[in-house]
Amino acid sequence: MTLLAHRGLWVVASQRNTLEAFRDAFVNGFGIEIDVRDLAGELVVSHDPPVAGALGFDAVLDEYLAQGTPGLLAVNVKADGLHALLTEALARVPAERWFAFDMSVPDTRGYAQSALPFYTRHSDLEADPSLYDAAGGVWLDDFAGGFIDEPKIAAHLAAGKHVAVVSPELHRREHRETWEQWARWDVWADPRVHLCTDHPLEAQEVFA
Repeated sequence: MTLLAHRGLWVVASQRNTLEAFRDAFVNGFGIEIDVRDLAGELVVSHDPPVAGALGFDAVLDEYLAQGTPGLLAVNVKADGLHALLTEALARVPAERWFAFDMSVPDTRGYAQSALPFYTRHSDLEADPSLYDAAGGVWLDDFAGGFIDEPKIAAHLAAGKHVAVVSPELHRREHRETWEQWARWDVWADPRVHLCTDHPLEAQEVFA
């Protein structure tokens, strides 16, 4: 199991998606989930439509490489049409250390056709993951609660996929009780399983 620090390692919301939060995640050996958009022809880090002064994606990559590429980069692509910019920016990162996800289905075809690493989505709202055969992994999400279970993860692993499991606090639900149930599952022993969470330090303790 590997951990993805959602928008970096932070304590208060204002620290999310900052260079300091990403650096702290890398120093602690975590991968990250990072929101990427474009602004004036450049890739920037922003969950919402970006404004001038947004953190440049290259600055995060510089820090990731400086720290020895710890964990994985889960690149949450927040706008279509970024295929070429991402290909150029991530050329210096080994392909096995990153993946893109959350693109629209038509946009995802470009990643598949170029053999770029991407994860498809499977959730309570998306019962049939698109472009499943071409995807290297699955972003396993749960908007209403109760959808994620061990058999779903095991089935994707059996199909040769990596699986990134979305922790419930990302949808403003409690996480500790859910984690204590999830921690009993054998699938966490597989290094292809990732947990994306706002609380990676806490997750280390629960899933140890």
